[in-house]
Amino acid sequence: MAEEIEKLRGFVMQRYLPRRTRPVGDDEALISSGIVDSLGLVEMTAFIEEELGAFLGPDEFGAGRADTLAQIMALIDRNR
Repeated sequence: MAEEIEKLRGFVMQRYLPRRTRPVGDDEALISSGIVDSLGLVEMTAFIEEELGAFLGPDEFGAGRADTLAQIMALIDRNR
């Protein structure tokens, strides 16, 4: 799982925060903070499906559901 969360972190950093020098924390809000918007959710779900082998719908993300890297990884584990 450590390798997978780093893949997802790298995707988020490269795609949505290319100028940021500090890595995204495991518990940092991505969707509710606006780092990843609705189009970004579509891109991220495609990345998760292709690279991590789990199908997730965009409606499964957001505050109180899967908003952080740690929550998204838990969702991925449940959906495999």
